[in-house]
Amino acid sequence: MNRVNIYRAATNEQTSISNLFIDEYMADANDAQLKIYLFLIRMMNANLPTSVADIADKFNYTEKDVLRALMYWESKQLLALDFDAAHNLSGIRVLSLENAYEVPRSAPRITPVLSFVRPTSMQTGMAAQTGITQMAANRTVSATSSQPANAKIAKPEYTLDQLKRFKDNEDIEQLLLVTEQYIAKPLTRSDMETILFLYDKLGFSTDLIDYLVQHCVERDKKDFRYIEKVALAWHEQGISSPSDAQNASRKYDKVVYTIMKSLGKNTNPAPKELEYINKWTKEYGFLLDVIQEACDKTVMTTDNHRFAYADGILTKWYQAGVRYRADIPAADASYKRSATDNTQKTDNIVSRNKFNSFAQNSYDFNELEQNILSN
Repeated sequence: MNRVNIYRAATNEQTSISNLFIDEYMADANDAQLKIYLFLIRMMNANLPTSVADIADKFNYTEKDVLRALMYWESKQLLALDFDAAHNLSGIRVLSLENAYEVPRSAPRITPVLSFVRPTSMQTGMAAQTGITQMAANRTVSATSSQPANAKIAKPEYTLDQLKRFKDNEDIEQLLLVTEQYIAKPLTRSDMETILFLYDKLGFSTDLIDYLVQHCVERDKKDFRYIEKVALAWHEQGISSPSDAQNASRKYDKVVYTIMKSLGKNTNPAPKELEYINKWTKEYGFLLDVIQEACDKTVMTTDNHRFAYADGILTKWYQAGVRYRADIPAADASYKRSATDNTQKTDNIVSRNKFNSFAQNSYDFNELEQNILSN
């Protein structure tokens, strides 16, 4: 078959689409997602307003179909959705694909998707739907009365009937659809059991679960075992709303950034480095200024294996009962006295040994410790 030439007719009425969109994004999108994205580009170029309802009417979609398409393109970082104080969708920003160095908005959204998917009038009446009322009552009791905030809660085995009642609620159904959009695959029974556990036993609201999944996906963690682990940590911290979660996340991110910078690193922490940071902040419970003091000592001592070396310092301080920066000098002095005593005992034993006529080595214990940690 002969090749066909493609040429442009003279017209001023046209909408330009990025080649990058055609090359990288178009093949993976479904019919509704493509139509809605192209329509938004057309309206943007013409500087015309639109709404979710208008788009739904034009293409004979439901408003939920439109919102799911918008969420899809936001997850691909081609759009950014803006909201007003009442959690209503107030703006759609089309992010440029022409500048390869542009960094789209990547911070987790404080307003969960479900807050604008459901009308306000529906939010107050959801709990009255058949099959969910008793579950909601039970989860309130289990989450607030029978368990303290920091208690370990075992994940139960849910029956198919329980899962069906859970899914029959329209609010929950929307949460499951939104979650599928985030993780880009259908939910398994085990996935749904995890979401039910968060709602039923941990007492998480649908908005908090929505934000939790976003939080994990933003960090390239789509495994539900990881999501459940984060949820349990939030439960232990008493986090009960997306706002609480965002504040805690910002505080933790600031601590991680400060520690990395204190150790002379400008990259994101590797998994092993995060294990050390979690150990110091959560297991040992050290304040940031104590950790920074250990980091300063480390940087002045070694250029290699700094996390391991700092961990050696902080472990000794933890064993010595250090809680505040003011406790450090006494702990260090005690450690030096102990090291000196051990050296003297060793020297006494060697001096009484009849095989000590050869030249004895003199060890620098600080250097020895450094060498051990470096290997």
